[in-house]
Amino acid sequence: MSDNQQAITEDQRRRAALIWDYHQMHHPLRPVDVAIGLGSHDLGVATHSADLYRAGLFPTLVFTGGNSPTTAKVFPRGEAVHYREHALCLGVPAEAILLEPKAGNTGQNITLSREVLAAAGITPATVLLVSKPYMERRSFATARKLWPDVEILCTSEPLELDGYMKSIGDEKLVLDMLVGDLQRVIEYPKLGFAIEQQVPEDVHGAYESLIDDGFTSRLITT
Repeated sequence: MSDNQQAITEDQRRRAALIWDYHQMHHPLRPVDVAIGLGSHDLGVATHSADLYRAGLFPTLVFTGGNSPTTAKVFPRGEAVHYREHALCLGVPAEAILLEPKAGNTGQNITLSREVLAAAGITPATVLLVSKPYMERRSFATARKLWPDVEILCTSEPLELDGYMKSIGDEKLVLDMLVGDLQRVIEYPKLGFAIEQQVPEDVHGAYESLIDDGFTSRLITT
């Protein structure tokens, strides 16, 4: 951790762990028609997608994502392009990967990936969304709203919160992201972007207290 990064307290870590666990859908993995790797700053999405392909869980993998302010420097050619290159290095054959290089948000990830699949003549009944660990629930809620006629499963790289914070290298940023994604889970259904998800009282309390503690850099204006 660099000198300008904020260390978190054990109590803040405990509250963050409640939100971390809530964000994950805990869906049992099983074979599906296609998987969609959702673009982000986290190359672990591509690694996990490649692992699951090699395990035989799906024949077709879509990588989706253009760029955002968070990812432009890390993935200058676009999130999906870098994900594809990484998966190829991990042994996924080129013919198994479809590319969607334009999406700028989760809704576009779903909508544009669906269009790419349709253009390839693929109409799946089951779709596995591969995301960052704290994005599973939001991606599920978005996909269920925009693609209600398919069965949606979610997964992410199998990491605990402490391991993920070490991989990112900035504990405050991770808590900011956990809080920001939960705000979107709460607020996006009101805007028509996602289906509503019940938030347990202890999770909501942890969310509000972390906002009070200043973990707010990823909040949106509502």
